[in-house]
Amino acid sequence: MTDEYRPFHPNPKVPDFKPPAGAVDAHCHVFGPAAKFPFAPERKYTPVDAPKEKLFALRDHLGFARNVIVQATCHGRDNTALVDALEASDGMARGVAIVGEDVSDQELARLHAAGVRAVRFNFVKRLVDATPKEVFLRIAERITKLGWHTVVYFEAQDLRDLAPFLAELPGIIVVDHMGRPDVVDGPDALDFRYFLQVLEAHPNIWVKVSCPERLTVAGPPYDDVVPFAAKLVEKFPNRVLWGTDWPHPNMKSHMPDDGALVDFIPRIAPAKAQQQALLVDNPMRLYWPEESNK
Repeated sequence: MTDEYRPFHPNPKVPDFKPPAGAVDAHCHVFGPAAKFPFAPERKYTPVDAPKEKLFALRDHLGFARNVIVQATCHGRDNTALVDALEASDGMARGVAIVGEDVSDQELARLHAAGVRAVRFNFVKRLVDATPKEVFLRIAERITKLGWHTVVYFEAQDLRDLAPFLAELPGIIVVDHMGRPDVVDGPDALDFRYFLQVLEAHPNIWVKVSCPERLTVAGPPYDDVVPFAAKLVEKFPNRVLWGTDWPHPNMKSHMPDDGALVDFIPRIAPAKAQQQALLVDNPMRLYWPEESNK
């Protein structure tokens, strides 16, 4: 484990907020166990083991029914731990993989059969080495034919440079963690207003209203993040997702209580209809369309 790496909360509270039936934690991870699923040699950090059994137990504890498990950079392009978790989920988890341009059609088919429905492109410079955008575009063109979408992770100051690239991506795009706005200047700051403009101009772009613990300056209970997430839920009710981000890799300031994160939901989505869309209808439409259309 990397020095100063914080392990996940050992005993999260039972949330006061009860999620609607069928709720989906649409952003979480599995790490290792390293003895079985080694971490990538090129990783920028080494996490504590966070295996599928812990994730599924947390899902039940928090009152959720399903997970969307996102491949993290510490496992690189080796999606073995992700596939293992998906196959153990009895269809109650979907996956977001990381792949390279050299991925074979056979490997994509294997990932699809396991439950992968998206690929993730990471532009956070402290986490990954730069990849030419042309490579990402070629990958996106291939995975779109499978009905997959792309998940993109970037920081607010990089969006203006990335916007032309996002406009080229085919299919649905999901932006991680609200595009990581700087919350100090409030939701009327130029960068966040620009993010809203991009969402308004591109109805194929969705957004995760997740990770207040990463964005906050004030700390728990994350009052300074509420206006950002609430505005996204209000303006784009059919294009928002929510997730815990368990086991919260590389948290420097504090390790959040996942039960308290669930209690954040009604503060950003106060209406029952908003909660139903955020936690059930939207993720089901995106990750389990065969069930949501029944």
